[in-house]
Amino acid sequence: MMIRNEHEPGHYELRVEGHLDDHWVEWFEHLELTRASDGTTAFHGPVADQAALHSLLNKVRDLGMVLISVRMISPPVGPDEGH
Repeated sequence: MMIRNEHEPGHYELRVEGHLDDHWVEWFEHLELTRASDGTTAFHGPVADQAALHSLLNKVRDLGMVLISVRMISPPVGPDEGH
């Protein structure tokens, strides 16, 4: 089991329904935007902490976007991991 400090940044992917324009990158903390062939858009990149992740999720909700998934794509490595 991985234990991590909630104040360490992690890399996340938020996937929403529809293809979004590039201007949405500014709204989502400059995360990278990728449009998939299945008609979804993914925002991915570093998220400072859990509070920042919840802020991004609140934006999805407030904008009426359909959230498909949220996943950690690159967890930070702690000092006790990898030994």
